[in-house]
Amino acid sequence: MNRLQKFCFGFFALTLCIRALPLAAQTGIPGDLKAEGEGGNANGYLFPVNPGRPNFLAGTMGELRSTHFHAGIDVRTGNMVGVPIRATQGGYISKVIVGTYGYGHALMVQHPDGNTSLYGHLDQFNGPIADFVINEQYKRKSFDLDIALEPNRFPVTRGDTIALSGNTGGSTGPHLHFEIRNEKNEAINPLSFGFTEIADKYSPMAFRIALKTLDRQSRVNDKFGRMEFGLVRSGNTYRLPYPIFAHGNIGVEILAHDKLDLSQFRCGINQINMYVDTSLVFSQTIDKIDFNTSRDIVTLMDYKTLKTKGARFNKLYIEDGNRLQFYSLNNNGAIAVSGGTRQIKIVMRDLAGHEATAEFKLQFDPPTEQLPLLETYKKPINFEVHENLMAVHAQYTGKPGTLTWYRKSTKNTVSADYFGNGHQVYLLDLKSGMPDSLFVGSERLRFAFKEAIPAGTDYTFYGDDIEIFFPKGSLYDTLYMQLAQIRRNGRKVTLIGDPLVPIKYPIQVTMKGSEREMGSNKNAIYHLEGNRYEYLGGQFENGKITFSAPELGEFIVAADSIGPVISRISITNRSARLRIRDNLSGINKIEANIDGEWLLMRYDYKTGIVLSERLDKKKLLKGMFELKVTDRAGNETKFRQRIL
Repeated sequence: MNRLQKFCFGFFALTLCIRALPLAAQTGIPGDLKAEGEGGNANGYLFPVNPGRPNFLAGTMGELRSTHFHAGIDVRTGNMVGVPIRATQGGYISKVIVGTYGYGHALMVQHPDGNTSLYGHLDQFNGPIADFVINEQYKRKSFDLDIALEPNRFPVTRGDTIALSGNTGGSTGPHLHFEIRNEKNEAINPLSFGFTEIADKYSPMAFRIALKTLDRQSRVNDKFGRMEFGLVRSGNTYRLPYPIFAHGNIGVEILAHDKLDLSQFRCGINQINMYVDTSLVFSQTIDKIDFNTSRDIVTLMDYKTLKTKGARFNKLYIEDGNRLQFYSLNNNGAIAVSGGTRQIKIVMRDLAGHEATAEFKLQFDPPTEQLPLLETYKKPINFEVHENLMAVHAQYTGKPGTLTWYRKSTKNTVSADYFGNGHQVYLLDLKSGMPDSLFVGSERLRFAFKEAIPAGTDYTFYGDDIEIFFPKGSLYDTLYMQLAQIRRNGRKVTLIGDPLVPIKYPIQVTMKGSEREMGSNKNAIYHLEGNRYEYLGGQFENGKITFSAPELGEFIVAADSIGPVISRISITNRSARLRIRDNLSGINKIEANIDGEWLLMRYDYKTGIVLSERLDKKKLLKGMFELKVTDRAGNETKFRQRIL
C-alpha cells in the first residue's frame, strides 16, 4: 500500500452528532408514605422522588461536566416544581443552604451509618426547618444562608417530606440533585444503593476516538499532533473500519457516554478499561468523588477540545499534573508502537454491568520526512503548542526550506521534521528555548513568550509593569507564559498565558494602571472571552491594579457606570414581583423594605425575577415599598411604589 492510499484510509472519518433532548417524566405527586418499607432497597435507603414508582434521571454521578465531576444524580421531576422530596434515610438535618447559585436551596441529612445525603435545587423547605430558615433570613437580613445545625435539632424519619423540588441555583431545569456522601465527605454513587426505581437496560455508547502523539518522535498517519476519528457501530461494538498508521508513544481519548431507559440525557460511564493485545494498560473507575480534586477534571479531559468545541473526550492516558485517584494501574496508559500491529480494545461498563467496546488497530509505520499528501493551511504560517513542543506549519513552493528562530538576538536554524504537498512542519522543543520570533522564507511570526513558569511551587514573575504570583498547585504543568498588550475593538487588553491551558487555583496579578483607569471607582478588571465580560473586580491603589484571575487569557479594565434596570411585573398587597438585570458587572446586592421595615426578596438569577416573602404570611404589604439594587461597580437603582 502506498502512502497516498494510507492517507486516504487514515482520514476517512464518521462524525456522529447527538443533541440531547429532555423527555417527559412522571408528573404525579404521591401522598405521604404510610409504610416504612415502601420503595426501599437492601441498604434500607429510600428513593427521594416518588419512591416505589419508576423514575428517570437527567444525570449520573461521575458525569464529565465542564468544570467539575458531577457528584450526584439528577432526578427528573416531570419538569415540575413542587414535587415532594423524601428523606432517603432517618437522621437529622445537619446543614441548610439558601443560595442564588450552585445548589440553590439545599438540605443535608446526617444518617446513623455515617453517610450524609444532600438534596439540591429545592423550591421550598417543609416542616420546622422551613420556619427556621425564614426566621434566620429576617434575623440576619439576608436571603443567602449556609448554616451548620447542631445534631438532632431537626430530626427526620425515613420517608419524611423534607422539601419540595425546584429549579433554584445553577439548575437548568426543574429536578432534584441528590448526593450521598461517606464519612470522609466523598460523594459515592447513589445508584450503588440498589434503587429499583431507575431502570437501565442500555449499554454505554461511543462516538469518536482521538489519538495524540506524546513525544517529538511519535506520529499518527505520518503526522504530529492530535487527530480524531469517527466510530462505526455494530450492536454494542464500535470500530474504526480501517487501521491507523502510527509509530512512537500514542495516547488514546474517547468521546462516549452512557444511556438510561426512557432518557436521552448523556450520562457518565463508571468504568473504562483499555487493552492492547489483550494486556490491560489503562483502568479508570469513578466510584467516588473527592470534592478537593473535582476541579482536576481538566486533566482527565482534553481541555483544548472542551474549550473550542465543547466536546468532552476522556483521556485514556495520564499526563503530568493529573493527581486523580481513579486509576488502578501504575503505568500512564501510553501505547508504544514500534513494530507490527497493535490491537486496541476499550471496554466501557456502567453501574448496571452493561458493556460496550470500541476497537481499532494501530499499524506500525516507520517515520518519514517526505509525504505524498498533506493538508494545506489557509494561513501561510501558523503554530500550535502541544505540551513542551511547538508545531509550526508553513506553506512552501519548490524545495522545503529551513526555519530560523530568535531568542534574545540569538539565532537558531532548523530543518523541517516532515513536509509534503506544499506544506512543511517544524517541531520546536520549548524546553530548549522559547522563540521571540521566527522566519520561514519571507513569512514571520512574533511571540510574546516571557518565561517558563514551573509547576509545584510558589513562583512570582516580575515584568516591567506587571507582577504575577502563581501559588503552589495552581499549575498542572510547566506554563510557557505569553504576556502582551493587544488591541480589541480599539481598547487595550492584557494577554496573560494561554486561555486553552487550565489552571487549578487563581493567580494574583498586580499591574500598573493609567490615570484614566485609576480615575474612576466604577472601573474594574474583567476577564474577556469572546464578547463575554466576566467581572473580577480588583483593588486600585497607588497607581496599580491588583486582582485574582481564575483563568488564563485576556483581561481588560472597563467602567460600569450604568445602574441596574428594575422592571415591575406585579405589585399587590399580597406580593411584589419585579425583574432586575445589569448590563456589565452583574448584580451584587438586593435590598427591600416596606415603610422602612426589611422585606425578604427571593431572587432567581436565571430569570432575573425577585419576589417578596413576608415573615408573617398573613400580614399584607401596605405602605411605601422600596427596592434598591446595587451592581458590583457600586451603581444603585431604586424603585418605589406605595401599596394601598
